[in-house]
Amino acid sequence: MEINYKEIATYIIILVIVLIAAQHLNVVVSGSMEPAFYRGDIVLVEKADFLGIHEFDPADVQVGDVVVYDAKWYDQPVIHRVINIVDINGTTMYEIKGDNNDSPDPYYVTADQIKQKVVTIGDNLVVIPKIGYLSLWLRGL
Repeated sequence: MEINYKEIATYIIILVIVLIAAQHLNVVVSGSMEPAFYRGDIVLVEKADFLGIHEFDPADVQVGDVVVYDAKWYDQPVIHRVINIVDINGTTMYEIKGDNNDSPDPYYVTADQIKQKVVTIGDNLVVIPKIGYLSLWLRGL
């Protein structure tokens, strides 16, 4: 049996690309951002720190950006929109809200809590509709 090194290398490259791409996709678990995206949709994100690569700087987040942050009030990362930026005692704080929620999230957020930002093309969020339902089902969500 002859080993085909080109074929093995091709499979390894494909696997690496898939693993990197998977790290940049987030499944939406609630309806809090409707109609921007829905439960079961997948959003493409850039990361504040991906294997030491800084794809965006959380301190550069602007009002209107949709971010993924570590919430103090919820045990999973939250995907919501920045609605206001304020300075509190010399610290930049972000007020964040789900588009479909009546009120902002209960606590201000620091740049350190912001881990990802949903990618936009022009003014449009990059959303892959509905294919995240399998992931939600497998996780029992």
